[in-house]
Amino acid sequence: MKWQGRRKSSNVEDRRGQSSGGGGGINPMLLAPLLRLLFSKAGLVIVGGFFLVMWIMGTNPIQLISQFTGGGQMSQVASDYAPSAEEEQLAEFTAVVLAETEDVWQRLMENYREPGLVLFTGQVSSACGNASAATGPFYCPGDEKVYIDLSFFQDMGKKLGAHGDFAQAYVIAHEVGHHVQRLDGTLERVQSQRGKLPEAEFNRLMVMLELQADFYAGIWAHHTQKVAKILEPGDLEEALNAASSVGDDRLQKQATGRIVPDSFTHGTSEQRARWFKLGFDTGDVSLGDTFNARRL
Repeated sequence: MKWQGRRKSSNVEDRRGQSSGGGGGINPMLLAPLLRLLFSKAGLVIVGGFFLVMWIMGTNPIQLISQFTGGGQMSQVASDYAPSAEEEQLAEFTAVVLAETEDVWQRLMENYREPGLVLFTGQVSSACGNASAATGPFYCPGDEKVYIDLSFFQDMGKKLGAHGDFAQAYVIAHEVGHHVQRLDGTLERVQSQRGKLPEAEFNRLMVMLELQADFYAGIWAHHTQKVAKILEPGDLEEALNAASSVGDDRLQKQATGRIVPDSFTHGTSEQRARWFKLGFDTGDVSLGDTFNARRL
């Protein structure tokens, strides 16, 4: 991917080396549905698999729960943080990709409001509560920011087999896709059904939401290539491999040896790659209505 020397976004907040405060705790709006999930049959499968994945990745699940719920105070120390040259390059790359998403969505969406992006290490506080790096990159609609621990990109290659800078760009563009959903009301409409629908039905809505974000990542790739010509041979394959590597079926099989379709919340490997490819091939935002698509 030809990204060096391109414009960097000014919407990046660098919190690397800082530790999240322990007083924030989990967002109360998320607590009730989380408890319902934990004590459901599907929830036991999901949580069991989640704990196993945490152990595989070298994270103590008990410590993660403590961080997520706000247990323990953490000091804010960043003055002596010394990132490696590789990490600094990743930070610069992330700022460039965010700028490219700004350029594309400003053209495609009227009154587009640019999201922020927070770089952090270890754990972080957001308007959606505290989170650990082990949860991976995420978008918080409460403060309209994308949160990324850059170590995820290294893990993505080593543990998921998703290598390459365009694979990393796909991840950022996917999270920005959730911001687009926030702006057009889709994200709020889906979240409003939490607790109102049976678990399996709500999970299916979440799959539609995530596949649409994959489609929007493809839309970004199409238009940024059309204007800036940033792709190099093999880049598209990197993104498709990354989308496939984070399919629910693949992750569940790796973690537990079982696949539970009713518990899917992001889509299968095939679905995720296919919806990204549709966005990339067409560049037509109107084709991304996953909620009314005949085939997910």
